Amino acid sequence: MRWFKIVTVAGLAASLLWQLQTEGASADELEKVKNLDTRQLSIQKKVLPDSLPRFVFNSGRHFEYPDAVRGIYVTGHSAGGSRFNELVKLVDSTELNAMVIDVKDDWGQITYKLPDDSPFAHLGQNYIKDPKEMLDVLEEKQIYPIARIVVFKDSTLPKTRPDLSFMDGKNVWVNGRGESFVNPFLKEVWDYNIDIAIEAAKLGFQEIQFDYVRFPEGFEKRDAELKYGIGDYKDSKEDNVQKRVQAVTDFVAYAREKLAPYEVKVSVDIFGYTATLPEAPGIGQNFSKISENVDVISSMIYPSHWTSYFGIAKPDLEPYKLIREYAKLEKAKLSELNSPPISRPWIQDFTASYLGAGNYQVYGKEQVEAQIKALYDEGIKEYLLWNAGNKYSPNVDYTFDKK
Repeated sequence: MRWFKIVTVAGLAASLLWQLQTEGASADELEKVKNLDTRQLSIQKKVLPDSLPRFVFNSGRHFEYPDAVRGIYVTGHSAGGSRFNELVKLVDSTELNAMVIDVKDDWGQITYKLPDDSPFAHLGQNYIKDPKEMLDVLEEKQIYPIARIVVFKDSTLPKTRPDLSFMDGKNVWVNGRGESFVNPFLKEVWDYNIDIAIEAAKLGFQEIQFDYVRFPEGFEKRDAELKYGIGDYKDSKEDNVQKRVQAVTDFVAYAREKLAPYEVKVSVDIFGYTATLPEAPGIGQNFSKISENVDVISSMIYPSHWTSYFGIAKPDLEPYKLIREYAKLEKAKLSELNSPPISRPWIQDFTASYLGAGNYQVYGKEQVEAQIKALYDEGIKEYLLWNAGNKYSPNVDYTFDKK
């Protein structure tokens, strides 16, 4: 290791020794500091290595990254209840190999109890009674664990910190479903969610999946009426659309940087339609900019959620065609990036009866396989299955590797 000098003051030797010890300096390097004359220290320069070792946290757990992640969504209630064993059996007995488990759910609650001295202790629910035991099972079975953290949709934090949300007069704004959002412009909100992600990484989750990384749908129609802070974006000369895009993109980049010492992958869920646009102006999502700052991009491409895109009048009835057309578009979009992330879309394993007669079909083995095959035919072999009730179709062929 090469040494160089920096200006210091007398009496620095003791603190310098402590610092070098914590940074992993060798015995020879420590001896050099012990032998330095204190008078020299007062007029010369402190000895430091050219490069300091990077802090890396080790949870003590070992998971191999699968050949390709094929996962299912698992709520906190399912992960902590009798359904967990059924879902483990499903994954263990098929070519599925991963679980996306709610850690911070759609209402802003943490799904397991935290120590009393944790700043998030009041958010902890007892859905997952023993998260360490749960991860023990997943580690034994080598089921890749992904922690889902719902970021900006949060109806819990605004109850105690309305200043971190959007105000509609004297009340916290809620959407038509009674849900609140917190403000993506505010770095305090970023840190709040990233700190929760760090706790999940310490438990042994191998990946942090951020969901609802966006402003509320239709926000552009209310942004001039609602009251909210814009933090560090106050002096930005960008228009409101670009400020939203910048805030969302900056959060993702910041989160990845903060999580780097924990050696977890960072993934983001994003609306599939954002890949068809330069950017989604109301909600602040830019597909390319977000993709440049994550390890995995998970577009939500459920056939039921599209209208007449790709010339398909009733997408729910044509899952193969819809998914394949989307995959072609996404591949082209990602190919423009210098370091494209892994593509791991969310696909549909539920029946969208709310679309009305003639516009939907019952989803089961055939429809799920059609979506998987469409992805495979475009070279995408990672995917996640969504069913809000965690009830997945039986007897599905989860791989379509070409011979």
